Amino acid sequence: MSAFDLTDADRAAAAEHVRFAEREAAKTGLPADTPLRPVRQVAVIGAGTMGGGIAMAFANAGLPVVLIDADATGLERGLKRVMANYDTSVKRGKLSPEAVVERMARIRGTTNLADAGGPEGADLFIEAVFEDMALKQRLFRELDAIAKPGAILATNTSGLDIAEIAAVTSRPQDVVGAHFFSPANVMRLLEVVRIDTPVATAPEVIATLMALGQRIGKVAVLARIWPGFIGNALFRQYNREAHFLVEDGALPHEVDAALTKFGYAMGIFAVHDMAGNDVGYPTRKAQMATRPTDRRWNDLILKLVEKGRLGQKSGQGWYRYEDGDRRPQRDPELEAWIVAESARMGITRRPIGEEEILERCLYGMVNEGARLLEHGVALRPSDIDIVYLTGYGFPAAQGGPMAMADRIGLPKVLAAIRRLHAEHSFWWQPAPLLERLVAEGRSFADLQGSRHPEA
Repeated sequence: MSAFDLTDADRAAAAEHVRFAEREAAKTGLPADTPLRPVRQVAVIGAGTMGGGIAMAFANAGLPVVLIDADATGLERGLKRVMANYDTSVKRGKLSPEAVVERMARIRGTTNLADAGGPEGADLFIEAVFEDMALKQRLFRELDAIAKPGAILATNTSGLDIAEIAAVTSRPQDVVGAHFFSPANVMRLLEVVRIDTPVATAPEVIATLMALGQRIGKVAVLARIWPGFIGNALFRQYNREAHFLVEDGALPHEVDAALTKFGYAMGIFAVHDMAGNDVGYPTRKAQMATRPTDRRWNDLILKLVEKGRLGQKSGQGWYRYEDGDRRPQRDPELEAWIVAESARMGITRRPIGEEEILERCLYGMVNEGARLLEHGVALRPSDIDIVYLTGYGFPAAQGGPMAMADRIGLPKVLAAIRRLHAEHSFWWQPAPLLERLVAEGRSFADLQGSRHPEA
């Protein structure tokens, strides 16, 4: 029996843990009487897919929204996309036409940032522009100039240092991360990211965002600044190892098959093809010149983009797609290219079984989760679990990565991580907290309700 197989008792325990984790996520450690700032009007900057989805989330909850885009064409396209999303809900019987009229009336578009400023302006600004630090800093300087005193300035960045964004304003205590997940009108997760230094996010700003998340139907999880915060920090480990597995001898369909058998709705390579393999390409390509050279990197996806294999939208990616059919099909041409790339890198390919695929994709996430707990990035193990259950499609029957590790047994997980470190070096350095828990005969569940001292 595989360590990843589940009994009926395991599934029942996982279901209870999911309910528990969602309740726990609302506990921030702030005093119960922390005042909330009033949020009567919201401004969303950036009318792309993410910004439009965020606007919908607030409009759906009855809040008026100013949707801002610097480009009139982009704004019009964004508003049409919002309307199309609502039309889809009507066709599926989830909304009435009258409800759509009401919600669209709450969203006002403009190309002028100042339209949301001043004494009667927005109480909350959410920036949803490209992941570019200079762009976000420029925008926050403008927000600092036009937003009324006490307005909350939030960034939807998925991993940039929010303290650097806050530093360009005269009110860093009012700046916070509000990381929504796409499509933001559908996905339930909201990472609220606080700044600790040099100027901390005000407690009432944190409390307001957490409460507002619940008000708009999200599961709000509090995090601290860390590359990728909680969700993307773990996802990097999962993504990296999946690609290394393909370089080492597995094929995309084999990795995806193991992951879907584990319980994911889709394997990671099918997800890449659906989202577009070119997502994040410019940033990753730019990073190649300055990244450390003492470790292994996964660049196959960059080369795939350069071959024009963007995924479903181009008909070819990690798989091939027939016209009008989104089902992934194995592609002999792609598989031959992977084999040739392995040879070019000096890697002797070998058969890789399902157990190794799961260990390498999942245990790296657990190891990173232990680091986040040690540094106080996540308040508790269940917060990591609920992030993955609500934002990343982790199988609910497994309870989340940290609960899964407890079920399997931390000594077994650590033994595998140590073996993988001996085989694969840098990325598998065991987290000190994980080693301490095993030495003390404790589990991640033992950390619930109290932060680790190093937090």
